Amino acid sequence: MSLSLVNLLQYLVSGLTLGSIYAMIALGFTIIYNATGIVNFAQGEFVALGALFAIFFAENHGVMLPLAVPAAAVAVLIVGSFLEVVAIRPVRNASVITLIIITIGLSILLRGLAMLVWGPDALFMRSFSGDEPVALGQVRIQPQHLWIVGIVLATMGALWLLGERTQVGKAMRACEMNRQAAQLVGIPVSRMVNLSFALSGMLGGLAGALVAPLVMGQYNMGTMLGLKGFCAAILGGMGNPLGAVLGGLLLGSLESLGAGFAPPGWSGYKDAFAFAVLLVVLLVKPTGLLGRGRR
Repeated sequence: MSLSLVNLLQYLVSGLTLGSIYAMIALGFTIIYNATGIVNFAQGEFVALGALFAIFFAENHGVMLPLAVPAAAVAVLIVGSFLEVVAIRPVRNASVITLIIITIGLSILLRGLAMLVWGPDALFMRSFSGDEPVALGQVRIQPQHLWIVGIVLATMGALWLLGERTQVGKAMRACEMNRQAAQLVGIPVSRMVNLSFALSGMLGGLAGALVAPLVMGQYNMGTMLGLKGFCAAILGGMGNPLGAVLGGLLLGSLESLGAGFAPPGWSGYKDAFAFAVLLVVLLVKPTGLLGRGRR
């Protein structure tokens, strides 16, 4: 196998790992957007809280990783649900712009609280199963990458089952299609909105806990990850769960390939590659890859 092909496969593996995290964050954006019509700019802070809670449980209190990671996801689920009750529900009849500004304020608030509780320094979290690379031919894969892709795929499968096979999932889809009609047939819309914030928090928290061993946990780590997840949601078509997954995987792969094959000294602009791709796609297809136009 030629060196260039090995490098290509290596960058693709790294890109798919990043893309899986972006897809998870993008799904969090999508769930809330479908339920409320707003963009939750606190989603990135859910990711940071997930990483910090996982470090708190695993490194500070010695909780086993198989328990610490879901505990972190549940902790952020509770945070998401609480924020909806205290900050969104009282002004649910406000304009979409007002609600979006509120989520920006929540983002700043959560970031500040995280810095007060955990401090400004980056915090270490050990990998789930060591750092010895797994060899697939000449390609080397970190075990943490396999954990990330596997857990993300399992989570997406669980979300699909929730949406397609349960009454709760069907109620959420009904609220997405027509909130007034859903309310008229007896669906508790406010409860579905709260559930959407809870699920969004869980997805963000799980994404943060999974990526913490790779990037270390820090109070402001969610800012760029949240923007990347938002880009993935827009790239795939805002409101389309499959588009969110596709957008995340595509964005992560292009970012990794762009950084890997860029001329010397240009790898630091890998974040710019992602946003440049987004601009090109939106110029060609403003609704995103799988989005549909509205009349």
